[in-house]
Amino acid sequence: MEKVLVEIRAGVGGEEAALFARDLFRMYSKYAQKRGWKMRIFNLKESDLGGIREVVFELKGKDVSDMKYEGGVHRVQRIPETEKSGRIHTSTATVAVLREPEEKEIKINPKDLEFDFYKASGPGGQYVNKRMTAVRVKHLPTGIVVTCQTERSLQQNKEMALNLLRAKLFQMEKEKEEEELKKERRSQIGFGERAEKIRTYNFKQNRVTDHRVKKSWYNLEEVLDGNLEKIISTLKKHFG
Repeated sequence: MEKVLVEIRAGVGGEEAALFARDLFRMYSKYAQKRGWKMRIFNLKESDLGGIREVVFELKGKDVSDMKYEGGVHRVQRIPETEKSGRIHTSTATVAVLREPEEKEIKINPKDLEFDFYKASGPGGQYVNKRMTAVRVKHLPTGIVVTCQTERSLQQNKEMALNLLRAKLFQMEKEKEEEELKKERRSQIGFGERAEKIRTYNFKQNRVTDHRVKKSWYNLEEVLDGNLEKIISTLKKHFG
């Protein structure tokens, strides 16, 4: 059964970017439900107004690798809930989709890890605050830091954090290889670079535009409700 890790982060736009990140998380949650995929949240950081600063979750199921087409910068154009003068703002959120490698694919030296344990906060009620169950892991050679606090036991959070760290290290190695290929063949541009603006959600025009295939769909609310089938299908045909 395939597994991927998805990381959504609020980008440019302050609180509105966090609210947009929440919308994207809801969209993918609904889409995963339609596809029959299982979801497990690793870490969730909410904003003051109920938005999402960052969320990391695992998706597991048949053809879950279709999520690779979602990696990149997503842009929203709308009047924010916090906007009093009715002006349209442009905000962004980034989506990273990482393949979860097997332990044998990425070997981590225990001496390269620095662990912090603390009391969890967020989903789970008062229970999560009573014990030191949350885990923060720093990979010293790269400086990568991952956290996990959604499970009720320290061991489970530790295992999930190490899985996320392996995925990030695997992605880093993959990006290094792709960068070398680009140096050798400048005419070829790697698909799915995080710096690319891949999609715009324009509320005034009820339009979702995917810039990679230069195509628009005029059913924005349906898309945000998890109806991504047509977009994913178009991307699969385009990229092969």
